[in-house]
Parts: sequence; structure tokens; C-alpha cells
Amino acid sequence: MSGEMDKPLISRRLVDSDGSLAEAPSEAPRVGILGSGDFARSLATRLVGSGVSVVVGSRNPKRTVGLFPAAAQVTFQAEAVGAPEVIFVAVFREHYSSLCGLSDQLAGKILVDVSNPTEREHLQHRESNAEYLASLFPTCTVVKAFNVISAWTLQAGPRDGNRQVPICSDQPEAKRTVSELAHTMGFTPVDMGSLASAREVEAMPLRLLPSWKVPTVLALGIFIFFYVYNFIRDVLQPYVQEGKNKFYKLPLSVVNTTLPCVAYVLLSLVYLPGVLAATLQLWHGTKYRRFPDWLDHWLQHRKQIGLLSFFCASLHAVYSVCLPVRYSYRYDLVNLAIKQVLANKSHLWVEENVWRMEIYLSLGVLALGMLSLLAVTSLPSIANSLNWREFSFVQSTLGFVALALSTLHTLTYGWTRAFEESRYKFYLPPTFTLTLLVPCVVILAKGLFLLPCVSRRLSRIRRGWEKDSAVKFTLPMDHSLAQKTSHV
Repeated sequence: MSGEMDKPLISRRLVDSDGSLAEAPSEAPRVGILGSGDFARSLATRLVGSGVSVVVGSRNPKRTVGLFPAAAQVTFQAEAVGAPEVIFVAVFREHYSSLCGLSDQLAGKILVDVSNPTEREHLQHRESNAEYLASLFPTCTVVKAFNVISAWTLQAGPRDGNRQVPICSDQPEAKRTVSELAHTMGFTPVDMGSLASAREVEAMPLRLLPSWKVPTVLALGIFIFFYVYNFIRDVLQPYVQEGKNKFYKLPLSVVNTTLPCVAYVLLSLVYLPGVLAATLQLWHGTKYRRFPDWLDHWLQHRKQIGLLSFFCASLHAVYSVCLPVRYSYRYDLVNLAIKQVLANKSHLWVEENVWRMEIYLSLGVLALGMLSLLAVTSLPSIANSLNWREFSFVQSTLGFVALALSTLHTLTYGWTRAFEESRYKFYLPPTFTLTLLVPCVVILAKGLFLLPCVSRRLSRIRRGWEKDSAVKFTLPMDHSLAQKTSHV
């Protein structure tokens, strides 16, 4: 194990933030680490692999020396802080006071606080951990950094995790020194200002998927609505009016009927805000008027809504594969065969139903394939490899194709059921008719935007033309090029 820890994680030719290669300095910088926990070990491994000389200060160096790379020197805390000018404080807040005995040795040095409070501690203390550390060591310069980087990212390398390292301090020279060290380790430093921003930096790891809360609540609300709606139609109505017990459908069949409804509606909600934004631009005759806050937030959450749509569609595909495995399906199949024998029917074949099901399944597979492509290209590693035109083509054009295929998939499923009186259970229309409302609005609006009179006006607005402006505006001769350079 120690042999693997000794191997450099990156080469001596280091990758800078702009993608260019920079040679490592001829004389390896020397830094100290106070602490011997998981993060301290991963930090030492990363630093050694980056060509940095590391000395680790521990209360019991004999016990912890085997946990660190052989290239790192492990000694007592008082000896570790002597030579290095940069000291990483990798201990918890409650242990800061145990370092006060090192005040004289730490005078004038840069202390890098990497700690994170718990959510309760963050609410309990008014000052950040870094500010508290600075109050204990007034003769030192405290820098808050590396607290958003996990131990796994440090060991596996920055390309397997977030590259950005927020850095804040009251001393610009200290921030520059730590920023250069972050560059050396392969990370991208982000200047967050003075040490007063440390509380905000420490709150970053406490946030649990902040951009996913609203889309998740939205998806859950839509799921509950359609689940209850399908329960009333497929389970409760047969039980009340016909005395049939179909509650066995709740775990799988009703869920499988609900998931495509959620996926379809969520996909339409990805493109509906773009339609509303374009409508507002046409109405006001300018692109410089701010959208309402609710629409602005909606536009920012389109990626998460789209991924949730793909998730529900994938679950629907898996659930559909499981349907023939159920005992209820087998019993229904046997009962149908018995009825056919008793009716003296040797051949059962409805051409229309066969064609409808073939087309229905084919469209569903195509729609899921398009959604998969949208989901893959939304990943940062893939999106960063595409230029704007490629990314816009996939997310906008192919996304609309996915919505159109999903609409055809739904219409093929419904076929003539919307016109059959027996399908209106408890006077409630079939579920698929409800799901078609929002997507059809989006598709109709998109079609209207393709009309030359509307498309030309919208293109002019997105290129800076204003309705009440006295400045004359001439659209380029290549109108199709103008459309491709600006998107909502």
C-alpha cells in the first residue's frame, strides 16, 4: 500500500488552468501539514505527487508515519512548523486551541484553514472557522482554501472531481502564494475576496444539491398527481362499480402508467420557458427587458428538469420490461387462452392493433434514445468538448425532436381511446389526454415561431433591434445564418 502511495499522481509537467503545460519549479516548495486524519493524508499524497516537499506534524508521529507517503516527513508538530512558510491546518475547530502553544513558531507564517463546520456548527457560530483561527493567531496570515475539495478528489486527481478551489484572505500576497500552490496541484483557484467571505465558502459543502430542489419537488408533485389520477381510474373505479379487486396494480402497473406521464410533461416543461421567453420578447419588442423572476429561475432549472425526465423515462422502460414477468400477466394470458378455446376461436389477430403496437414501441425507443443523447451531452465533460452551435443543436433541435417523438408515442398509445365513452371512468378522461396539453402548446408555439413574419422579427430582436428605437436595423442577407447565432 505504501508503495502505491509513493507514486506521483500527476507528472512533473503540470497542467495549468488554461490547458497549457508548465514546468514544475526546479526547487520544490516546502509546506507543512498539521493533522494526521484522512484529509491530511490525501493532501500530503497530492502535494508529494505534485513535486512539493511535505512535512507533517502529528501528536504521535510513530503511529501515523506508515499512513503517509514515504516522501513526506512525519514528525512532531513543533518541529513540522519550523521551516515551511505555508502551513495547512487540517484539524477540527475544537482542536484549534491545542495549537496555541505553537504561536511563537507560527508567527509570520501563512495558515491555510481547510476545515468545514457541520450544519449545526455553521448556524451556531457567527464567525467562520477561518476567522476564529485568525483570532487565535493574530501574528499569522490565515487563508481559507481547499475546504470544498474532498479527500477522494485529492487522491484521484482534479480531473475526477471539481477543479475549482475558492480562496479568501485579507492578504493578497498570501492568496497569491496559495493560488500558485493550487495551480501546482492541478486545481483552479477562485478568488473569493477577503477573509470575511470564509463563512460563505464554508457553507458551500453544506449545500445538498441546491439547484435540484425545485425540479425534484416539481417532479414529485407531478408524479403524485398522476399516480392518484391513475389509481382512481384503474383501481378504485373497477372496485366501486364492478366489485373487482385490482389493488395488486399499485406497486408496478400504476407506477408504470404514471412514469411516462411524468417524463413527458417534464420534457415539455424544459422547452415551455423558452417559448414564454420568446413570446415576451415579441410582445415587448426588445431583448433588454428583464424576464420575471419566476421565468428566470425556470430557465436556469431546465437542465435538471430534463435529466429528471430522462430518469423517469428510463424507469418506465425498465418497468415495461418487467410487466410480462408478473403472475397477474400470466394468469390473464391463460384466462384469455381459455376464453378463446371456449369460444371455439383458433386464430386471434387484429391487424390494426398489431401495427399500432409496433409503431408505438418503435417511437418509444426512438424517444428514449434521443433523451439519452440529451442527458449525455448535458454532462460537463461532454458539454465542454462541444462548441456553442453543436451544443445548441443537440439540446434545442434534437430536444424538440425528442418531444415530437414522445408526442407521437403518446398519440399512438391513445389511438381512438379518447373518443370511446367506456374510457371515461368516473367521467375522468384518459390519462394520456391530460399529458398532451402542455406538449401540444409547446409544439404549436414552435410552429408559429417558424413562420417567416414571426421568425424574422424574433431574429431582429435577438440581434439588438428594439420596437421603440429610432436606430435602423438591417438583417443580414443570409437569414438562416442569423437564426443560428442566437437562441433563447
